[in-house]
Amino acid sequence: MSLGNRIAAELRGDRTIWMIIAVLTIISILSVYSATGSLAWQARGGNTTTYLLRHSIMLGFGLFLIYVCHLLHYRRYQQMAPFLLLVSVPLLAFTLLFGQSINEAARWIEIPILSFSFQPSDFAKLALVVYIAKALTKKQEYITNFKEAFLPIIVPVLIVCALIAPANLSNALVLFSTCLALMFVGRVSTKYIFLLCLLGIVVFAGLIVIGHYEPDLVRSETWASRMDEFLNNPDGGYQVQQAKIAIARGGIFGAGPGNSVARNFLPYSHADFIYAIICEEYGLIGGVLVLGLYVMLFFRTVKLVTKSPKAFGAFLAIGLSLMLTIQALANIAVSVHLVPATGLTLPMISMGGTSIVFSSIALGMILSVSKFIEKFDGKE
Repeated sequence: MSLGNRIAAELRGDRTIWMIIAVLTIISILSVYSATGSLAWQARGGNTTTYLLRHSIMLGFGLFLIYVCHLLHYRRYQQMAPFLLLVSVPLLAFTLLFGQSINEAARWIEIPILSFSFQPSDFAKLALVVYIAKALTKKQEYITNFKEAFLPIIVPVLIVCALIAPANLSNALVLFSTCLALMFVGRVSTKYIFLLCLLGIVVFAGLIVIGHYEPDLVRSETWASRMDEFLNNPDGGYQVQQAKIAIARGGIFGAGPGNSVARNFLPYSHADFIYAIICEEYGLIGGVLVLGLYVMLFFRTVKLVTKSPKAFGAFLAIGLSLMLTIQALANIAVSVHLVPATGLTLPMISMGGTSIVFSSIALGMILSVSKFIEKFDGKE
């Protein structure tokens, strides 16, 4: 058996999604290496490969997670859903009260023995989507019943989003939007979707009041300043201005790999604003390619779930795909000044350990669903 056939035999599931993952990985390595060049030179005494090596190791671990997660039958995730949610809520509460402060926000938990920090909000996002997929599957016959729709679906969404929002509003909004879309796909009565929106506004208002008295707990002043900057400054703040300069400099064909100038001026060019670096070096063509990959992932998942014989598989795949796509679109929108600045990364491209780990797990779950669908269709 040739090497290509052996790889094809090992990597089950949708080939197009595997291709998207491979292209995103290549783009990530090239972009992070370029975006961190100046940073590495300043921080590591001229060793420009330090961050590239670290990022490559993390990407390799992410690909391993995708492979492992796609081997598991997706029904295993249905069984784990309540446990994952129960773990995520105390983790979020602990992080909010005692988490490590990075960029003026308590978003991280540090594991002393392993000297490793991770962002519980990324874990909670994954856990909630899996749980909502399970709840929609189990309660379809009660989809218009208040008791069955409110406690199993609406309350968990409000609790998890309320715990994420004080330190990371952008992540909470991505998760909230994902859950709303998933409820719509799951044929939840429109009045309950509106009820969730209304209660979400009430919770958000409550957080603003708390932030007025406890600014260290809720970053309401940061939210207000970013919104004020977005509404009243047509050019955006310093970061957005540098991102737009980078995109304009790239033109149609780009300045070429490794020729970014903005990386010397743009903060977090390797994470939150890496899309601007991609556009600068690869031009409009590169920017459209990256945007197209996420859109293709979403529509490929939609095509898959229409063939799914089981409701949970369909809800799981479409929910995770929505989460990744919405986050990617939000990140891109920040760089082109369509929404206020956020702390969202570009899934599978931005440098960041926690983001890569949980994005990889989500992709592995989607591939697990597609693998089962292939078997059901008799393609294997």
